[in-house]
Amino acid sequence: MYDAIKNFYKQFEFAPVIANAKGLKKYSTYVIAGMGGSNLTGGLLKIWKPELNIIQHRNYGLPQLSKKTLKQNLLIASSYSGNTEETIDAFHKAVKEKIPVAVIATAGKLLDLAKKMKKPYVQLPRTGIQPRAALGFSLMALLKIMGETNGLREAANLTHLLKTSEYERAGKILTKKLKGYVPIIYTSERNSPIGYNWKIKFNEIGKIPAFHNVFPELNHNEMTGFDANMNTKDLSSKFLFLFLKDASDNPRISKRMNITERLMREREFMAEVVILNGKNPLHKIFSSLLIADWTAYYLAKEYNTDPTEVPMVEEFKKLIK
Repeated sequence: MYDAIKNFYKQFEFAPVIANAKGLKKYSTYVIAGMGGSNLTGGLLKIWKPELNIIQHRNYGLPQLSKKTLKQNLLIASSYSGNTEETIDAFHKAVKEKIPVAVIATAGKLLDLAKKMKKPYVQLPRTGIQPRAALGFSLMALLKIMGETNGLREAANLTHLLKTSEYERAGKILTKKLKGYVPIIYTSERNSPIGYNWKIKFNEIGKIPAFHNVFPELNHNEMTGFDANMNTKDLSSKFLFLFLKDASDNPRISKRMNITERLMREREFMAEVVILNGKNPLHKIFSSLLIADWTAYYLAKEYNTDPTEVPMVEEFKKLIK
């Protein structure tokens, strides 16, 4: 995992090639069917280009849309291993309903199906890293399938912009502040995919519970759960509020963040701020996620857990067969 994080910037050197590309075109809507780390980059692309119409489907079968609508969209079946059962099921349903489909995978049954049925596919490099650590490969593949040539150029430039050592230092500092606490990550709604990625990294790399919510909705409900009195304060004592602040957020959202942070500190809760910075949207997104990677990695070390493997997931897979 250390090497995967340290060398993450190199993933943006990947030049994806679409096999069986004949007939593939631009679509008004893209349905990304995938689970876990294989379906994290779609949300990030919506931050990069809000006008992209992307539906993230994390389930068996197809989204609850009419057949007519689905046939006008492209379903992208994304499974890093190529063996994710929910994604394979979505692929089969799409083929059965004659819905346009493309595949992203390193290998496995899904890639075999795409080859056999002559469906468009991008084969990701087989480097042995975990799906959650392969977001660069996944992003490049999605941009290629969507025909976003400007995005591919911008993403390729990240190989020069992402400074691994800077983010590692920031992660080590944040680790010291987070040790012993359960992080609750707060973002604007627009940056929700970034906050969700932070949560997943704490779960899978750090092996700790973590939660995420967005402004302004949390001001209308969740924060009241922390207006603790002497009878409930112990329930909340292990939480730390992590505010991911972005200067490009709506000024009213920024004000809400600042006031919420102040209210939490006044109630003697721990709170930390991470500023989202970057030369462009993709740089801002991935520099933040690298800080999350390093923080989660060093938390795993602090807690003496393995930052790479996910034994509970593997145990679950064996039980559900």
